Amino acid sequence: MTQANHTTVKEFVFQELTPFQELECFLFVVFLLVYVSSVLGNALIVVTITCEPHLHTPMYFLLRNKAVLDIVYSSITVPKFLVDLLSKRKTISYNGCMAQIFFFHFVGGADVISLSVMAYDRCLAIAKPLHYVSIMRREVWVSLVVASWIGGGVHSIVQIILMLPLPFCGPNVLDAFFCDVPQVVKLACTDISTLELLMISNNGLLTLVWFLLLLGSYTIILLMLRSHSGEGWNKALSTCTSHIMVVTLHFVPCIYIYCRPFITLPMDTALSINNTVMTPMLNPMIYTLRNQEIKSAVRKLQRQLQSTGSNKLG
Repeated sequence: MTQANHTTVKEFVFQELTPFQELECFLFVVFLLVYVSSVLGNALIVVTITCEPHLHTPMYFLLRNKAVLDIVYSSITVPKFLVDLLSKRKTISYNGCMAQIFFFHFVGGADVISLSVMAYDRCLAIAKPLHYVSIMRREVWVSLVVASWIGGGVHSIVQIILMLPLPFCGPNVLDAFFCDVPQVVKLACTDISTLELLMISNNGLLTLVWFLLLLGSYTIILLMLRSHSGEGWNKALSTCTSHIMVVTLHFVPCIYIYCRPFITLPMDTALSINNTVMTPMLNPMIYTLRNQEIKSAVRKLQRQLQSTGSNKLG
């Protein structure tokens, strides 16, 4: 049957965070500041790595890709969320909801694979330092990044293929502030037990296994670091610690949300806000505050901009 024969629901309604309009206005200001900080912080990483020649290495190329993903990831849900905080009726069309799910899982899937590529890069740099440059050639970096985006696209297409045939003919209120698989699927007017199992396998269990593999990879890297000493050891340890923090921030909420039956729990909204709003802002802070090369490059870029501004005024 076609989507038109199945679906009578034309729009979905988001549940409000709070019944108090004044509090929603306050939350709008808070989350707007967080979102702007996230975009500017990640954009600073992208510009700094692009403009600084000595940062044109595999690790920083992958970090720049991660920053781009964070900008896009938060921009899929947060602007609509901010508009809804100021709106009395918080709705999204059926097509808009499906599009939001597609792009959310597209970029989210690419982000997961990107984090894995970053772990692989660090493992190579520490395990095979003499062969690292020959293995991680420029075409290899680009191929790995392209593969991460393609992987995210495949993951997202699977989600949409499974969801489009679902009939929505009754309740249309989502227990969330954006469209995501668990909240939308449970509104379908059909038995979703088989689909739920497929979705948990595609999202939850895959995310859990991926997280454990990444933690295992970083554990091996940290064990390898014990044989290092001096400045090189400190630099590698700082980089790995930053990566582990980012991996944990990204994966733990995803495991909580997707690796269980599609039921609503009290912590769902808080973890969704953390995953979509807060984490993209924290990532650039983690990477820049713990990375001396990035901080030095940012200061150099700042001096160049100040010098250019002074010359123009002069």
